[in-house]
Amino acid sequence: MKKAGIIFCGVALAFIALFIFKINDFYNAINTGNDGSNHKPTVSPQKTSYNILLLGYGGDGHDGAYLTDTIMIVHLDIKKNKALLISLPRDLWVNVPGKTKDFHAKINSVYEMGLYPEDYPEIDKKYTGKQGAAELAKYVAGQVSGLTIDNYVGVDFGGFKDIIDLVGGVDVVVEKTFDDYEYPIDGKEKEMCGNEEKFKQVEKFLAPSVDENEKKDFFKDKPELQKFLEDITTDPAVAFPCRYEHIHFDKGLKHMDGMTALKYARSRHSLQDGTDFGRVKRQQNVIQAVKEKVLSLGFLPKIFPLMEDSKKFVRMDLDFNQIKKLLLEVQHDSSNYKIESAVPSLDNYLKNSNSDEGQFILIPSDGIDQYGSMQKWLHDIMEGITPTPTPDSTATSSAKKK
Repeated sequence: MKKAGIIFCGVALAFIALFIFKINDFYNAINTGNDGSNHKPTVSPQKTSYNILLLGYGGDGHDGAYLTDTIMIVHLDIKKNKALLISLPRDLWVNVPGKTKDFHAKINSVYEMGLYPEDYPEIDKKYTGKQGAAELAKYVAGQVSGLTIDNYVGVDFGGFKDIIDLVGGVDVVVEKTFDDYEYPIDGKEKEMCGNEEKFKQVEKFLAPSVDENEKKDFFKDKPELQKFLEDITTDPAVAFPCRYEHIHFDKGLKHMDGMTALKYARSRHSLQDGTDFGRVKRQQNVIQAVKEKVLSLGFLPKIFPLMEDSKKFVRMDLDFNQIKKLLLEVQHDSSNYKIESAVPSLDNYLKNSNSDEGQFILIPSDGIDQYGSMQKWLHDIMEGITPTPTPDSTATSSAKKK
C-alpha cells in the first residue's frame, strides 16, 4: 500500500510538472507583453481583483481582420469570489488619443488602428504594434468603464470554434427563437455569385470620386444595372446571395458544436434578435456555457491539446505568475463564484446617434464621452449595492438638462 501511494504521488508530481511546463510554453508563445516594445504590463502579486479585456475578431484571411466584434471586460474579484462580465457594443463612439489631437471612432476599430498604423496615420505611435494596439484598446475600454484594465486576451473566431469543438461542444440557453437570412459564409466574402459581367460594368462607379454626369448617362437605359449597383452598397445579400446563408435557432437549451456556437454568437441580421445588444447577450450566454464546460470534471484530459492549438489564435499580456494564480484560484473555489453580467444598452445608459460623417453610432444618454452615470452603475454592481440604480425616463430627462 505504501509503495502504491509513493507511485501515485510520483505520477501526480510528474503530471503537475508537465502541466506547469505546458502552461509556460503556451504563455511564451502567445504573450505580446515581451514584443520588444516599451509596453511592459505591471503585475502586483498582492492584487485581489483584476480587470481583463476580452477581444474577439475574425483574424487573418477575413475582411476587417482585427475589427473587434466582441469587446468584453471581465472584472474578477478573487477575494469576494465574484466575476462581472461587462459587454461593450461595437458601435460605441469613443475618444481615441491621436498624435496631435484626440479624435472619435467606433470602439470596434480601436484595436485594428494600432495593428495597422499605416491605415490610421493619426494614431499615436506609442500605440502601435501588437502590444501597443492592446494598450490602446485597454486605455479606451478603461475610459468608458471607469476601470483600470490590467490585461487583455485576444481570440480570433476560428480559434473560438476550435476550442468549443475540442471540449466536445457546449450547452447554451437560447433565450429567443430567431432567424438570420444574411449570415456571411466564411471564404465566400468575394464571390460574385454569377454576377462577374455585371460587376465589371459597374465597378468604376463604386469609386469615391465619380463623374455624376457620366454615371447618369451610363445608367439612363440600364435600370437593372443601376439596381445592382445600389444593392452592392446598401444590400449586399441581394447583390451576392451566395455569400450568405440562412441560420435558425429555437428557444431553449441547445447543444452546440463550435461552428453553431460561433453563428449563434455572431449573428447580426435577425429581425427577432439582430441588435448589437442581442448579440452581446448571446455572446455572454456562450461564454457562460464554455465556463461551465471548462470547469467540468471531464475537461482536464483535454487541457494540453487545447493549449497547443490555442497558441495559433490567442494573444494576451497576462503575466505567467498571474496565470498560475488565477488557475489555482479558479480550481480551488470555482463552485462558489458568483457571475453577473452588465450590458450597457438603449434600455439604460446609451442612445442612438449619427457621426458627422453619417455613421450610425451609440453614445451615452448624457452625451458624447459622458460615462459618469454608467460607471456608477458598474461600480454599484461590483460593490453589491442594491437595488442597482437604473435610469428611468425622468432621470434620463433630468440628466440631459444638466
